[in-house]
Amino acid sequence: MDTFNLHVEQAVRINLHTQFATNASRELCFRQAFDGAAGKLTLVFLPNYGVSLAEAIIPAADLSEQISTAGTEASGTGNMKLALNGACTIGTWDGANIEMAEAIGSAHFFEFGLRTDALAQLQAKGYDPRALAADTPVIKDVLSAIATGSFSPESPGRYVELIDGLLHRDRYFLLADFSDYLRAQAQVDALFAQPNAWAASCLKNIAGMGSFSVDRTVQEYRDRVWCLKAPNSEADRT
Repeated sequence: MDTFNLHVEQAVRINLHTQFATNASRELCFRQAFDGAAGKLTLVFLPNYGVSLAEAIIPAADLSEQISTAGTEASGTGNMKLALNGACTIGTWDGANIEMAEAIGSAHFFEFGLRTDALAQLQAKGYDPRALAADTPVIKDVLSAIATGSFSPESPGRYVELIDGLLHRDRYFLLADFSDYLRAQAQVDALFAQPNAWAASCLKNIAGMGSFSVDRTVQEYRDRVWCLKAPNSEADRT
């Protein structure tokens, strides 16, 4: 029963943090509309996301954000679908992102964040997110704006718990990766401002994804798992 209670408590806490982060994003977009920046940032939540919505969204995407912490193996196959449809990727060195970057070429993959070995070294030294935030003006300013209610003036303390969690735990090293994320986003902006260069990078993404096709996958299963011989004639195929 104690284990069950612990798991429920952890799930509730994670769910609350997710809701806080979602609300903070929504309020940021709402607030900037009144600060002379309308049209520069739009946040859309899609209910009941599934294949039908994906069929409309994925081909329309310009940039795929795959921001799981390196080593968590949290990136699945959605990143591949986006790249196959021409979206460039900004992402960490995690999961399928690694194989994609190697296939596409690092010049056409916007990598950011610490890799697993660097994260292990940081943790071994004693990662202190509070000290990092205090010494990094951009992180300090962002966290302060959220925590003091700049985006939620009707409830200034609404996101204090969310920010405290980052400053005291930050188990996914979000603050450690944040500055490098901004650097990679600046590279994205610079390339996107050059339509021809961006289009060339999109084509490199599409071409690089050929190795992830189902044809190759089935062929490898045939050769390595099922150990079957390829048919030599039409009669063999039937």
